[in-house]
Amino acid sequence: MSVAAPLVVTGGRLVLPQGEPQPGAIRCENGVVVALDGPIVARDGDTVVDAKGALVVPALIDLGVFAIDRPAFHFGGVVRAALMPDENPPLDHPARVRFAAQSGKPDLWVHPLAAATRGLEGRELAELALMREAGARAVATGRKWVADSGVMLRLLRYAAMLDLVVVTHAEDSGLTGEAVATAGEMATRLGLTAAPAEAEALAVARDIALAELAGARLHIRQATTTASLALIRAAKARGVAVTAGVTPAHFMLSDLELADFRTFARLSPPLRCEADRRAVLDALADGTIDVVASGHDPRGPEDKRLPFADAAPGMAGAETLLPLTLTLVRDRVIDLARAFALLAGNPARLLGVNAGELRVGAEADIGIVDPAKPWVVDSDKMAAAAGNTPFDKRPVEGRVTALFKGGAAVG
Repeated sequence: MSVAAPLVVTGGRLVLPQGEPQPGAIRCENGVVVALDGPIVARDGDTVVDAKGALVVPALIDLGVFAIDRPAFHFGGVVRAALMPDENPPLDHPARVRFAAQSGKPDLWVHPLAAATRGLEGRELAELALMREAGARAVATGRKWVADSGVMLRLLRYAAMLDLVVVTHAEDSGLTGEAVATAGEMATRLGLTAAPAEAEALAVARDIALAELAGARLHIRQATTTASLALIRAAKARGVAVTAGVTPAHFMLSDLELADFRTFARLSPPLRCEADRRAVLDALADGTIDVVASGHDPRGPEDKRLPFADAAPGMAGAETLLPLTLTLVRDRVIDLARAFALLAGNPARLLGVNAGELRVGAEADIGIVDPAKPWVVDSDKMAAAAGNTPFDKRPVEGRVTALFKGGAAVG
């Protein structure tokens, strides 16, 4: 592959790992950042981009997507996506993992998450060591919780030996069953099959206990309830290697969105009550939550234009990930440095990739962002393979105006 010409971005405000954005320039050579401060002067042969006062940010790393959807990712500023193992067939074999890892290059790097168990059935461990060699960056239980505690403990011990994070879906399947909503007033009014929010806390409590016993690194892919966030906060305080993620849907929306049986709001885990939504905001503010991801799962009419209980869960989230996270900055829940830690820096650390921050030596995965650019989410015009977003027709602010992978322009 040919190497891109050196890249110099001038006239921007650099979003660094700490502090407020700083006016400055950035120089990239051979795919990595080589200079961030001091006088940076363009040379003959350089590609020079004037950011014109916009933010210069690390490109997003989307941790836990269910489809590789290049146009949607690039629209949203994503150049690395951690692919969940719930493919057909699942990513439970080294050859499938290797194929996935090579599928998006050069301008979209796919980081496969190896299936924790064969067929994602929760019974027999998959060949994790071979899949790590094939390119797996972490291990994931997929859309389901591993109900057998013995299997989960063996998984965590094996993953700890391989130094791989275990990404778990935290809902006790014995309680959730076929539920499509969170138990409460809204589910009762609509007559929907519902499960108590405690199903998440029970799963989180068990997985944390086993991770602590195994000395393993655990990532709760979506932590969405007051009780589960309290458990994660307490575990972190005593030194357990647990991290947590969430999608914008769970800090922006509550189960009131289910009114009129809107299937675009049929998610997994389901939307929670308003008190839980506010608890998620508190957890974003105090550092309990480490990652904001899109959960990108484009679903067409054949999956969504059905009775609510029959509709498939999931949303197309890659395009709205950045502007919805920037609402947290405008609302003064977090600052810009923390926003891009959630969107890029922390996912990079969990996956073990040298990216996600603007620093010398990091890979030159860079975005230029106009944080105030207004636009309206329109499910009919999305770049995604399907427009199943609960944010349809919502006005938002923040748009990627240029994107670079390894110093080379994307798109």
